[in-house]
Amino acid sequence: MNNEILYILLPDYAAHEAVYLSQAIASDDFALKENPKYVNKVVAPTLEPVKSIGGFRTVPDYSFDTMPDDYVALVLIGGFGWSTPVADNVVPIVRHAIENGKIIGAICNGAAFMAKHGFLNTVKHTGNGPDQLKLWGGKNYTNTGGYINAQAISDNNIVTANGSATLEFAKELLLLLENDTSERIEMYYQFNKQGFCNLFPG
Repeated sequence: MNNEILYILLPDYAAHEAVYLSQAIASDDFALKENPKYVNKVVAPTLEPVKSIGGFRTVPDYSFDTMPDDYVALVLIGGFGWSTPVADNVVPIVRHAIENGKIIGAICNGAAFMAKHGFLNTVKHTGNGPDQLKLWGGKNYTNTGGYINAQAISDNNIVTANGSATLEFAKELLLLLENDTSERIEMYYQFNKQGFCNLFPG
């Protein structure tokens, strides 16, 4: 099986929402991993650099047309692009991932996109509040009872999170991916959540 984790970045993506997850995949406490369990790859509409909300430009590894069919996880990074027509091209990609039992992560407007296309109708989920999910989802979003008021939640291989939950989003995906032991994942979470000085007072 391909060991790649594919991050979908649309124009005006929220760069911070990918940071904790991608960092934990690629590095440990000291340096880049020599033999990481997974490899991070970026997917964008084309192979042209895609710009974040903050102006950073990322060169994709794949376009929608060249991305592989086999991968470990698909991660929808939030941002303003999910409300534009280019996002429609992601619908068959997500459908393929679900049909093939892939792990899927969707944060912020990525979660709202999932609601819009009915992908959250059979799982417990969260996002930027129930009102946004209902607004985006319309008649396609039929699982308001499945909404959980939590920073991030994992259910049936789908992890969703609100836009302030970058760290919780990473934790849930790292556990689902079994990227490390649960104890080390919790340590990573607490280190970044509480901060160095709280954990190691002088």
